[in-house]
Amino acid sequence: MNTPAPHLMTMLQPAAWWAGRWREAVPAGNGLVGAAVYGGVYRETVMLTHADLWCGCKVAELPEVSDQLPRMRELLLAHREPEAQPLMQQALADRGYQPAWPCPLPLGDLQVVMPAAHGFKNYRRTLDPATGEVTVAWHDGDTGYERALFVSRTADLVVCELRSRRPGGITARISLDLHQRSDAVRPFLGTTAAPLPDAVETTAANDTVCYAARNDDGTDFGAAVRVLATGGTTAAAGAEVTVTGADRVLLLLKVFVKEPRRAAWGRLNGELAAITADYATLLAPHAALHGALFRRMSLDLGATAAERALANEELLLKAYQGETPAAMVERMWAFGRHLLISSTREGGQPCPLLGLWCGEYGGFWSFNMTNVNLQMVYWQALTGNLPELLLPVFDYCERLLGDFQTNARRLYGCRGIHLPAVTMPDSGIARCAAPHILHFIGAAGWVGQHYYDYWRFTGDREFLRRRALPFLREVALFYEDYLIPAPDGTWILAPGNSPENTPANYWDGDEGGGNMQTTVNPTIELAIAKEALTHLVEGAELLDLYPAERAKWRDMLDHFPPYRVTADGTLAEWQPAHLAEHHQHRHQSQLYPLFPGQEITRDQTPELFAAAVTALETRFTQGLKAGSCWGLANLANAFARAGNGDRALDCLDLISRASTLPNFFTLHNDWRDMGLCTDLPHAPFQIDANMGWTAAVQEMLLVSRPGRLELLPALPARWPRGRVCGLRARGAITVDLAWEEDGSRIELTLRADQAQKIVLACVRPVAAVEGPADAHAGAGGRTVTVALAADTAVQLQLRLSAPPAAQPA
Repeated sequence: MNTPAPHLMTMLQPAAWWAGRWREAVPAGNGLVGAAVYGGVYRETVMLTHADLWCGCKVAELPEVSDQLPRMRELLLAHREPEAQPLMQQALADRGYQPAWPCPLPLGDLQVVMPAAHGFKNYRRTLDPATGEVTVAWHDGDTGYERALFVSRTADLVVCELRSRRPGGITARISLDLHQRSDAVRPFLGTTAAPLPDAVETTAANDTVCYAARNDDGTDFGAAVRVLATGGTTAAAGAEVTVTGADRVLLLLKVFVKEPRRAAWGRLNGELAAITADYATLLAPHAALHGALFRRMSLDLGATAAERALANEELLLKAYQGETPAAMVERMWAFGRHLLISSTREGGQPCPLLGLWCGEYGGFWSFNMTNVNLQMVYWQALTGNLPELLLPVFDYCERLLGDFQTNARRLYGCRGIHLPAVTMPDSGIARCAAPHILHFIGAAGWVGQHYYDYWRFTGDREFLRRRALPFLREVALFYEDYLIPAPDGTWILAPGNSPENTPANYWDGDEGGGNMQTTVNPTIELAIAKEALTHLVEGAELLDLYPAERAKWRDMLDHFPPYRVTADGTLAEWQPAHLAEHHQHRHQSQLYPLFPGQEITRDQTPELFAAAVTALETRFTQGLKAGSCWGLANLANAFARAGNGDRALDCLDLISRASTLPNFFTLHNDWRDMGLCTDLPHAPFQIDANMGWTAAVQEMLLVSRPGRLELLPALPARWPRGRVCGLRARGAITVDLAWEEDGSRIELTLRADQAQKIVLACVRPVAAVEGPADAHAGAGGRTVTVALAADTAVQLQLRLSAPPAAQPA
């Protein structure tokens, strides 16, 4: 199959969000260093960031408060939840616990000032997601200008070139400074200003500008930029370098963190002076590495050439009229992939809620949130054939494992680990004492799903042996101590939390979900615990590990209570019947066994599947006004898993209209009173909906279980033809897939890393199969069984029965 070319993102306007233009900048990054291009013609600002630059990193000693657990459980089991909820939080406060909350710190701004003699026209910004290159182009009078920038993945170097179509047409002033000081105001929290870094210093000499500032821990951070002009003159004056009458100008920039400024400047100056290559030569190895990651997968949803030529703003206007164009779906998919590649890399930090581009001082919601958000960021990684980008999550968890063990022991008196729903890179100690964070027990088990799926998607047995199973064993040790038996012999998990939601009988009417969130046996908590133990037993038996413990874990699995279904056929969010369902909420936590878990399926658990679909539809129809942008992305993935592609696409339509900016960044909520999300006084930037969009598209096209691939399980009617190449499936299988006639004709190529027999499941009966001689339709007509040899491409063509005729309105 031919791989369709990726499509450029084009914008017709510069960043324009008042008092926070970084939100509409075009992001570039190499997984460590970030650059966000505002696109100003006269004054270009490029915000610089570094994944390891955080402020407020002060770790307090976590007090021992596990003595509160018996009384909490006593109250919870007596249905006195409001009395139980504050006990541990109050105990921490009474024992003097006042932890600091670190947040990412913008490193600085590169500024390029160029005269505008006639006023701009023919303006556009572009991003090539296949290379990570950003360009800004315009005309001033009859002269065309362009700036191009990328952040090298091979050299940790920001490279920018200024170009003019007129010889001698470049005159510019180049400087470095602290990031825009007005971004110290926190709109969400009123006018309270976050503290700025101090000891700011900028110097210029010859062709180089050096800049540094001091973090609150006393360490320096900063950058150096070298200005190399072709033609014209170059001079340093004060804190900037001026170029006059050049044909083109190359800017080479490097950053530093946690290093004395004088030593860092000397080192960076030497490294920059040693670079003799031009822009194209520097771009080539970076584009090859970034592009190799990006091009492992490609997507073509049948958008027309005319649609693909439209700018972001034009696509958004079309989406506002009701349907997101296929070209915008493709572009948002590619953008989410670019964001993940640019935000993280092997050996680095995980991608947090703001990616690599936090432009606020004291950035809001800028941590790693593991009650759905971190997981959503990474849902695309394995199905999108980017498994190595998950490794920083595992490195992070293993580096902080000792802190997680401390949390388990001091908060709950348990062995094993307790991973707080809120963490930061400097420490895994529980910092947030809010009950909905403190009492969410399942974060470690949920991350354990990613560990185990990494093995399923890659087939890496050594990873399973050395990393996945040891982590899951720590999770199991916690549950061994934390679960308590009910009189009927089933497990009680208390306290627990169904992320951030409040039962309706305790709801105070606030769209955020009220404030009574500590309960017994939330469905998600039980589902995560069951899944973690199931994976641990399965993997341990495969490798013959932990023989003395496997029987105990199997016995634990036999004692989980069944999921409750309400009288109206809804999968309940809380198992106790006195806790009423509350659907006006952004989370859909009771759906965990359906998605992202795989415990509930149409073919294996049809009654629970029907109850989960009822809960899903109810959340969609009743919860929009109390929702969020990432909540819509979560719904899209869940609808895809449920096989409802039209409804999944409806969710993406709503994201387009509710919370997407012209640069295609997503925000937490709508900010314009359009009735689609919860009302907040601010619209915080969050990257998780971008990532969730990419994951949802992939989920709509392929769902995999060990030994089973579901082809086009949630194909919307608006995608009658298309092609996807490089999807990854459990079983370490790569899938290329093309379809026509509303999915009635399917061509696919399968490549497995190891020999296996698989079942291909289709949404309608299979009328004809062309392919290997052993490929044959199964009972019921909707499946095809095929044997795959290791490292050998297998091609098949399937013709399905025609879809049912549409009923007249």
